[in-house]
Amino acid sequence: MRYAKRGRLRFTSHRDISRAVERAVRRAGIPVAFSAGFSPHPKISYAGAAPTGVASEAEYLEIGVTETCEPGRIRADLDASLPPGLDVLDVVEARAGALADRLEGSAWELRLPEADADLASTAVAKFLAADSVEVERLTKKGPRRFDAREAVLTLAVAEGTEGTAAQVPGRSCVILRMVVRHVTPAVRPDDVLTGLRLVADFAPPVPPEVTRLAQGPLDAETGAPADPFDLDRDMTRGGDMGPADVHVAG
Repeated sequence: MRYAKRGRLRFTSHRDISRAVERAVRRAGIPVAFSAGFSPHPKISYAGAAPTGVASEAEYLEIGVTETCEPGRIRADLDASLPPGLDVLDVVEARAGALADRLEGSAWELRLPEADADLASTAVAKFLAADSVEVERLTKKGPRRFDAREAVLTLAVAEGTEGTAAQVPGRSCVILRMVVRHVTPAVRPDDVLTGLRLVADFAPPVPPEVTRLAQGPLDAETGAPADPFDLDRDMTRGGDMGPADVHVAG
């Protein structure tokens, strides 16, 4: 299943999202499978979850089920059972391979209100020209230094505008778009912003609005993430595959 995390729900923790999904699965009457053992848990697994505070149009999970289900009905029933802002976008029957292995990279959009477009363009050029850009992030195991440049496949800046009822219409806004390869440790959009500050002293005046636009296998020609469900859909059309363990990928 592919789902979106929108609006205020971008501030929801992954733990709270997983609880909301489990409750929605029960309300929707999905025949979810459970693990064995003393404390059984529903077989729901997440792949490549976005950090707290980040919106996303491409979050993925897999649900193990005990009987064959119609993907369209699961999408509608589960979407109706989730709170607004957690929106189910696509459901397919998983046919081949692990979903997590297909998520090779992500496309991100960063909106930087009140930022200077010329300074942003200069910073992007310096970042891309660098052989490596070492940044430091505090992790559960303490501070960790790593190269933020190597994982960035593309990075571009475009100037836009934004205006809402609570803001002045036509407020300047710089938009950064990037494709980042999934590596260990993960390079996140805030790591790239840290890199821009290190190489060019570029720092947005207000916190950025970050959205994951896509994630999936990286296209060899474009370098952009492709649809990770393409293989499942192709095998479904072929009609020859009949897995013993039925599950829905999401």
